Parts: sequence; C-alpha cells; structure tokens
Amino acid sequence: MDLKTLKAIEPTEYAEAADGYRAVSDVGDLARDRIDKQITTAMQKANEGEAADAALKQLHKLSENFYYAQVECGLISGALNGFSSEIAAPRRRLLEALEDAKALSYTVNTDGSVVYPAGGENELTGEEIPGGTITGNNGIYTPGPGPGTSGLHSANPHRAKAQDVADRIAHALQEATEIDERYSGALGKLKAAPGLTVDSKTWADVAADVDTVSTAASEYIRDHIPLDKSAADREKWWAGLSDEERDEYKRAFPEIIGNLDGIPSVVRDEVNRENLQTLVGKLEGQHDDDSQTKLDGLKGIQKKLLAGSVPPMLLLGIGDEGNGRAIVAFGNPDTSKNVSAYVPGLGTKLDGSFADGTVKRAFDTAKDAQSIDPSSSSIVWLGYDAPQSADVMTKGDAEKGAPAYNSFMSGISATNQNSDPHITAIGHSYGSLTVGTAAQEPGGIPGADDIILVGSPGVGANSADDLGVGKGHVWVGAAENDPVSHLPSEKEAIAGTVGFFGGGPAAAYLFGDIADQGDDDLWFGKDPASKAFGANRFTTLPGPYPIEPTFPDVWKSVTFEAHSNYFSPEDGKDQVSARNIAAIVAGQPGYVTRETPR
Repeated sequence: MDLKTLKAIEPTEYAEAADGYRAVSDVGDLARDRIDKQITTAMQKANEGEAADAALKQLHKLSENFYYAQVECGLISGALNGFSSEIAAPRRRLLEALEDAKALSYTVNTDGSVVYPAGGENELTGEEIPGGTITGNNGIYTPGPGPGTSGLHSANPHRAKAQDVADRIAHALQEATEIDERYSGALGKLKAAPGLTVDSKTWADVAADVDTVSTAASEYIRDHIPLDKSAADREKWWAGLSDEERDEYKRAFPEIIGNLDGIPSVVRDEVNRENLQTLVGKLEGQHDDDSQTKLDGLKGIQKKLLAGSVPPMLLLGIGDEGNGRAIVAFGNPDTSKNVSAYVPGLGTKLDGSFADGTVKRAFDTAKDAQSIDPSSSSIVWLGYDAPQSADVMTKGDAEKGAPAYNSFMSGISATNQNSDPHITAIGHSYGSLTVGTAAQEPGGIPGADDIILVGSPGVGANSADDLGVGKGHVWVGAAENDPVSHLPSEKEAIAGTVGFFGGGPAAAYLFGDIADQGDDDLWFGKDPASKAFGANRFTTLPGPYPIEPTFPDVWKSVTFEAHSNYFSPEDGKDQVSARNIAAIVAGQPGYVTRETPR
C-alpha cells in the first residue's frame, strides 16, 4: 500500500460496508427461517404426491441458498470490520507524521521520503549545511546509500527530525501493507462464481472460508474478543455489547462464539447449529475413515436437533479436532437451578453411536431430574480426547482434559441466572479420573457443589476430601459386576505378572489380596467405593456377571454391560442408579438410597 492510498482510506466506509453485508446476512437468515418453519411445514401438512415432493426439494434448495448467503455475508462483514479497525491505527500514525512534516516545512514525497532544508553551520567553512532527502526505515530493512542516508551524524538540526518523520511514515506504510494483503487475500477467497450451486462441496469451501477469515482477523479478534479472560469476564463483555455488536460477532466468528465459555447457552446453541452444518459440509468432502466417523457423529446430533425433545436440546459446543468435540445440554443450563455436566470415558468419541448412546445418558438424567425438580438441566461434555485404547492406563488424557472441563464449568457458573445454582460434576469410567483431576486443580471445579463418580477406575486421589467439595458431597456408584470398578492396582498388576495361569489380569484379580491387603486400591488410586476413600456410596443394581465361565479363553467372554448401565432407567438396565443420580443432580440427597462402602 502506498502513501496516497493509505492517506485517502476512510476506515468508517469499510465499517459501513460491513454493516451492509451483515444486514444482507440477517435477511438471508430470516428468509431461510421462514422457508423452513412456515412455508415448508405448511406444504408438508397440506400436500402429498410427486408434485409436492418436487416443490419441497426446491424449497430446500432455496433454503440452502439463503443459508449460504447468510453465512458468507456474515464472514465478509467480519473481514471488513476487522480491516476497518486495524487499518485505522497506521493511517492515524501516517497523518500525524504528515502533520509534523508540514509544521516543520518539510516536503514528503510520494514514496514516503522526506526533504528537509538547509540548516546549522559548517564548523570549518562557516557556511550553512545543505538540506537533503531522507528515506525511512520501516524496521524490516535499512535503506541503502542515497541522499541523506549515509547514517553519519549531521550538524544540520533538520536531518534527525526528518529521519524521525520518514521512519514513522515507513512504519505506517509497512503495517498498512501487511494488513491490506492479509484482508485482501481473505476477501478474495470469499468470492463466489455466478450461478453457484450450493452443495456439499460448497459447504466444504465455507468451512475453509471460516478459517480464512479467523486467521486474517486474528489481531482484530485478539483485541476485541476476550479470549484470554475468565468466563465471568466474557459474560460481562457479552452483556455489555449492543444487539448489533453481538450479531456482528455471531455472524463473523461463529466457530469462536459458539465454543467460548462464558457466552450464554442460547447464543452458543444458535451459533453451533450453524457451525454443525458447516462441519458436516466440510467432512462430507473428506473421505478418510476419521472424517467419515466424525461425520456420522455430527449427523446423529443433527438428526436429534431436528427431531426436537422434551427437555429441549441445546448444542453448546461442536468441533472436529482430535476425536471430535460435542457438548450437548438438555434443559437450559442458564435458567435451571440444578445443572450437571457429565464427562464420558474410555472409547467415547464423536461417532455414529455418540448421539444414541452417550448423549442419551444426559437426556435420561435431565428427564429424571426434572421429575424431581423441573428446574434441572443435564449436560454431556465431550470437550477432550477420551482414551481409545492403551492410553486408558495413563493419566495423560485426563490431565489434558481437566483444565478444559474447569473452563467450561466456570462458564456454566458465570451464565447461570440463579443466585445460588446447584452444580454437579459427573465422571463415568475414565471420565471420573478427568473429573477427579479437575477437582484437584487449584480452586477445584468452579461452582461444583456435588461430585458423582460412577464405574470409576480411581480418580487420582486417596480421599474424597481431596476433591474440594467435602466428602459428604462426593457420591460413588459402583455396580458389583462392573469390572472397571474392580480394576487391579499397580501392585496387583505386578502380582499378576508372577502369579498362576501365566500371569495377566486373571492372576491380578485372583491374587490381588496378597499384594493389596486392604483390597481398596485401583489402578488410579484408592477405590472411590471403598470405606477408606470416605465418599457416599449409592445403591446400584449388580448388572450381568462380567465373565462367562468358559475356559480356556475366559477373557474373551468378558462383558462390560454392568459398566454401561448407570444412567439408564430402562427395564433390564439400572433404574436404581439412574434414579439416585437424578436425585443428586436435582439437589435432593434425601431421595438417594445408599449402599455400604466396600
């Protein structure tokens, strides 16, 4: 960018253009909403046959076109606002430098060099020292030889002042050029060809456009969105914005706003439903097994959202990083007095079984809790990579997931509208280690009043008192036939390697009492269901026996059904455990039936 262009730029014009594109985005949103919720619904009820089917297909196509226009115009608006904001600073510095040059009667050339007059006195000749032309240093390179650029000290008092002005001009032009190239490149990628057909490939391009705009506007985002602040600070920031400003951020940076702890749940849900569509389009264009697995998971969530539910379903987080990310609530966590957030464990990922399995556990908990206290919400939090195989024997995934879980829980506390909400952290299987690790971070789990641990292999603690809520508020469910809640400790595992039957898990179980006299240690520390741990143990059904007595391949017959039943109120599952979990979540410990610790 040259001096003339930067001087002539009016940042407010770009901000006004951004407002125009955002207005178009809003129109697209309204048009799509009307097609989907009014026209299409009315036609489905009133018409049948091939003609009606064809008309509905055209309406769906039109809806997709409006949606595409909505998303892309929102991204353009964000890019223009970012450019308007960032270009203002170097332009201001340029104008200040030009004003100083004018006040000193210096001439500024079109290339930014500065002409200064004669001044001072030559000590040898007594003559006035000639003026010259000085080229600025933009901080990236040092100007080569030229008039007034020798770098030697000059007795002409104007030279140093001219150098300062020229350097400021050079810095401003360099910064403006970088900003211009960054945003020009991003806006260029947002151009659509005439007659564009909106299909899966188009949505894959939209996903790339979202990343492009966020990358180009990274400095603008850092300066305007409190990414490095607490969830409470973000909640205050969002509350202090105007409706127009909120709309701008939702349209321009959906992947950030939808997953930012401290943003109200209904806003995250609104934005993430659109993020979901973008991610589906992106993964439909990728044919590797990992992408297709996540695509199945996203489509499962999409299907449930479209079907609706009671309690209502809210999408609080979505992403394709790692094994996939999804945070789903049933009931509004911001308006509910009782809120729980459940962390799943081993083998959980965003796949085809996620929506009907893991998500259903949160639904069942919310429904049962609402039967006790209607002001209850339950969340499943897949905001980390749960271990998929041998990683389950290490604490690494839990240690990575714990800070993210605590951040999310701080957001739940910040956005809840009740004066003293009752918040419950729930960990199942390896997820109990993640919750236990989070509870032992400085300050514990933000807002947590109760902690529930089910099917736990240990939580990295030797006492319920270590979890920060008081042992009277730590609850443990351990089905008698759940093999995970009987995992051997490291000492027992060592005993197994030298035991009978060639060592291994069988020997570890059979000879565990020899190595662990109290038999109250598990792989990740003290057994949460043990008397030594000191938690409340609630009643669960025993579940199917984990091993069929089939020799010699006894371990091929292991079943983990008892490990998966804790949240399930259906016949043949564990209505007792599910009811107890719901009572704790609803803040009614008096309804909980208890069991003697081991």
